[in-house]
Amino acid sequence: MLDQHTIDIIKSTVPALKAHGLDITTTFYKNMFEQNPEVAPLFDMSKQKSGEQPKALAMTVLAAAQNVDNLGAIMPVVQRIAIRHCDCGVKEEHYPIVGKHLLEAIKQVLGEAATDEIIDAWAKTYEVIAQVFIDAEKEIYASRA
Repeated sequence: MLDQHTIDIIKSTVPALKAHGLDITTTFYKNMFEQNPEVAPLFDMSKQKSGEQPKALAMTVLAAAQNVDNLGAIMPVVQRIAIRHCDCGVKEEHYPIVGKHLLEAIKQVLGEAATDEIIDAWAKTYEVIAQVFIDAEKEIYASRA
């Protein structure tokens, strides 16, 4: 789990996520698809074009930040997303790619406001949240086998 200092830092980023979350996720997807085109087939490109997917991710990241000290509160959303991930073929090995590009997008959009301390806190938090998704998806894949 996360230490209190990390939780406090993540919670302090909530206003920035409210203001810039969609810019972050739009930048994230653009960069990820350019630098890792192999993951593009895992995504619904019509939802990319409509903006639905970047908006959904922005809301998920915001919810995770707001509930970082109680991730159980977002488990119903995690379960729905995990089912969709399994339907699309998302695997554990995709999470480092997503994490890299998400952190880079935070830094790119927020600039100097995204201090090393904030990026480090988000890196730790991403690892925890990614593991929550990975574990949920493993259960779904096992139940489908």
